[in-house]
Amino acid sequence: MRFADELKSAVTPRAALLVIGVLALQLLFIASYVGALHNPKPKDVAFGVVAPGDGAQQTADRLKKLPGEPLDPRVVENEGVARHKIMNRDIDGALIVDPRGTTDTLLVASGGGTALSRTLVELTAKVEGAEKRSVKTVDVAPASKQDFNGLSSFYLVVGWCVGGYLCASILAISAGSRAANVPRAVIRLGTMALYSIVGGLGGAIIIGPILGALPGSIMGLWGLGALVIFGVGAITLALQSLTGIVGIGLAVLLVVIAGNPSAGGAFPLPMLPPFWEAIGPWLPPGAGTWVARSIAYFEGNAVTGPLLVLAAWAVLGVAVTIALSARRRSRNSSGSIDLTASGFGKGTA
Repeated sequence: MRFADELKSAVTPRAALLVIGVLALQLLFIASYVGALHNPKPKDVAFGVVAPGDGAQQTADRLKKLPGEPLDPRVVENEGVARHKIMNRDIDGALIVDPRGTTDTLLVASGGGTALSRTLVELTAKVEGAEKRSVKTVDVAPASKQDFNGLSSFYLVVGWCVGGYLCASILAISAGSRAANVPRAVIRLGTMALYSIVGGLGGAIIIGPILGALPGSIMGLWGLGALVIFGVGAITLALQSLTGIVGIGLAVLLVVIAGNPSAGGAFPLPMLPPFWEAIGPWLPPGAGTWVARSIAYFEGNAVTGPLLVLAAWAVLGVAVTIALSARRRSRNSSGSIDLTASGFGKGTA
């Protein structure tokens, strides 16, 4: 057999296309992570200002005019309101101006991301120094000492996401990328749900009681983990129903390449480039990381929106998977060719 024939036999056109797809994913992975994280800068960080009389608005205006517009300052009534807004995740920090002295107070929340807290400290110190004033920092929601750089919640959610798309991928590889009928689709989704419950609990126990990396409700983290895993798994099953084995690559594109760098893990959302900041909250890693931090450090506040995002991914995945399975079954029942029987339907089971 000639070399050309050997090559055609060893690398089929379908395999060649898949290899090209893998190369594209590899390059996109590099571009997304480096593009999102190589030069983090604060931009329009929600920031409160507390000061008596007209001083509050004057201070806010001065902060608004900083080069690069790192802050989005707004006047807050008093320190108590500022603390409440930080705990409710409406703002990321606040400056409390003391008119009776030369030392002001900066409120931060390192539980929401230590990189952003450090940036606010450095930025405020520079601004105050220019005014011949000093600043002391108070951490309203401090990150755990076992949670280095506030990354534990992000890694936890990444692990859950990996479990979700890997479990769905294994179901496809072992039994065909497309479920042949609705009952089989429901079985796959049921398997995914059971895996999600176990995987969510395992992650919550490891991150909490075993390692002590995150405080907060174990039950809350368990529920979050189950939702993240199932949402990612369900959308992976849906993508496989649409495109076959290519759906695994699309899931990686959605969750890993687009979702992870925009999740606000290494650097909180206000420090990411505009595109990544915009898409992060709408993807499972970003929504999951936000909720995990809220459970751990912010008394479970401000989680409704992200939980709805995760639930929407789960519902969409279930609906598409079942709908396409029903459509496929309907086509076969109406007299179309049964590809499985004819040997061409290896992607359906």
